[in-house]
Amino acid sequence: MRKYNGLPNISGKTIEKYRLEHNMSREDLAEQLQLMGISIDRSHVYRIETGRVMLKDFELLAICKILNIDYKKLEENL
Repeated sequence: MRKYNGLPNISGKTIEKYRLEHNMSREDLAEQLQLMGISIDRSHVYRIETGRVMLKDFELLAICKILNIDYKKLEENL
C-alpha cells in the first residue's frame, strides 16, 4: 500500500476535526454517507480518521460535502 509520512491517508485528522466541530459522532457521519449511497460504518470512519485505511476519492468528496470542508484545508497536511 502506498503511504505518505507512514499513513495511507493524510486527511483523517482534518476530517475528525471538522466532524467534532459539527458535533457529529462517527455513527452520524457514517449514516450521512450511507444516505449518499456510500456503504461505510462507524468503525471505517474511525480507521479513516486515524489514517489506517486509504481514502477513496468519492468517500473524500462526500465527507467534504457533509462536513463543509474546503479541499484547501486538506492541503495543510502536505
